[in-house]
Amino acid sequence: MSHQTVLILDFGSQVTQLIARRVREAHVYCEIHPHDVSGDVIAALAPIGIILSGSHGSTYEDHQLRAPDEVWTSGVPVLGICYGMQTMAAQLGGAVSWSDHREFGYAEVRAHGHTRLLEDLEDFRSPEGHGMLKVWMSHGDSVASMPPGFTLLASTPSCPIAGMADQARGYYAVQFHPEVTHTQQGQAILTRFVRDICGGRGDWRMGDYVTEAVARIREQVGQDHVILGLSGGVDSSVAAALIHKAIGDQLTCVFVDHGLLRLNEAALVMDMFAGRLHAKVRHVDAGAQFLGHLTGVTDPEAKRKIIGREFVEVFQAEASSLVDARWLAQGTIYPDVVESGGAKTKKSKTIKSHHNVGGLPETLGLSLLEPLRELFKDEVRELGLVLGLPPEMVYRHPFPGPGLGVRILGEVKAEYAELLRRADDIFIQELRSTRDEATGKTWYDLTSQAFAVFLPVRSVGVMGDYRTYEHVVALRAVQTTDFMTADWAPLPMALLKKASSRIINEVRGINRVVYDISSKPPSTIEWE
Repeated sequence: MSHQTVLILDFGSQVTQLIARRVREAHVYCEIHPHDVSGDVIAALAPIGIILSGSHGSTYEDHQLRAPDEVWTSGVPVLGICYGMQTMAAQLGGAVSWSDHREFGYAEVRAHGHTRLLEDLEDFRSPEGHGMLKVWMSHGDSVASMPPGFTLLASTPSCPIAGMADQARGYYAVQFHPEVTHTQQGQAILTRFVRDICGGRGDWRMGDYVTEAVARIREQVGQDHVILGLSGGVDSSVAAALIHKAIGDQLTCVFVDHGLLRLNEAALVMDMFAGRLHAKVRHVDAGAQFLGHLTGVTDPEAKRKIIGREFVEVFQAEASSLVDARWLAQGTIYPDVVESGGAKTKKSKTIKSHHNVGGLPETLGLSLLEPLRELFKDEVRELGLVLGLPPEMVYRHPFPGPGLGVRILGEVKAEYAELLRRADDIFIQELRSTRDEATGKTWYDLTSQAFAVFLPVRSVGVMGDYRTYEHVVALRAVQTTDFMTADWAPLPMALLKKASSRIINEVRGINRVVYDISSKPPSTIEWE
């Protein structure tokens, strides 16, 4: 590719991918590599700037957690974030120490020195007339003294050195996290760095990515046949459209009905891809196979692995009937990789495994094709529109690969899946039919992901003159821009009341509905 590149060095932060997302929102291409990447790789990338991520480590405990020397001799601007600031200080002659005043969450930072990074950026003025920024902090260590040549960039009452800069060498560092949405000027700060300070042209756009991805797929695949697992979700749908554009009939989509789909999902998927897009789609009914292997299994990780294993078996069987099949395509995207601890860096902590990230057996006999692996959800949606997919498909709420298998807590049973399907469908109907008075948008459009969860408990209820002892479902709706962090959606009480009433009255077997008001973090979006 001819794009300029910003190099992001990952020290193991769970939100390193958010840095990349913000950089790409500034239309600058970037790549994430481990913090101990070789100097040859840095030279080959020829980055226009380097960003050092946060970390769970401490500079004075893990002396191997350092940026390579080539970062400081590259001659390009460098931005350190959180731990990235601390290792910059430690490596260039400053000092880092454990702080008596740790900061986790919202903070107000005073900007100093009118440096290029923060110049004219502020959220409000203090009574003394100082420019202030509303930011997100997450640190226990702090820079105790700046390296020679650095000046103060920002401060808080509990963190006197909350930012520092050596503008002559193009070194900037902040203790807060500009990549998270809680830092209100975060996008502006990162855009300032990659566009103004590093000189990025701003030529990373999905229209260009289509041309590049199509050429890459054609070169990678050649005349071989590709088999793709189509779930009907946004990711696999966009992957299918992109690969189909690249190689046409060399692609065969396999739609696996594992018995854990949403209501009427199979019919919708087949109509869209086989009926409208004229792609080759094989519909495999494997519900009995999946549900049989899930019998008695309650551990969420075990369920995910079983579902992943059965997917592979189905694909293997289908691929064996395709003489030229050499590739298995998947709609894997960045958040999948991050939460599985499977990023290029292999440094991040595993939150949960994803069925389509890693773990493919050698006996599969297929090479892996993942054209969306480096894209965030918003980029995938943008790409889908560029490829001509209808907006109602592109902006459909995400659905996990394991389907209802991870929305049924505890053991998965066919009867539980049927109850959940019907409850979930009612909830989505109400979200689609209820509009917010202020924006005029439906609450389906105002939420990023919404669904029902089947709980492994029963509750006492009363219907008419009869006592009931039936199942409970939880409703979950979140709002997010990146799916790495999310807030629970403040749905109108009237909407929740109607959804609850309909579920209890229309779905025999459910007598209680609750609403989940947990944010991510500390919770995840899915319950399992």
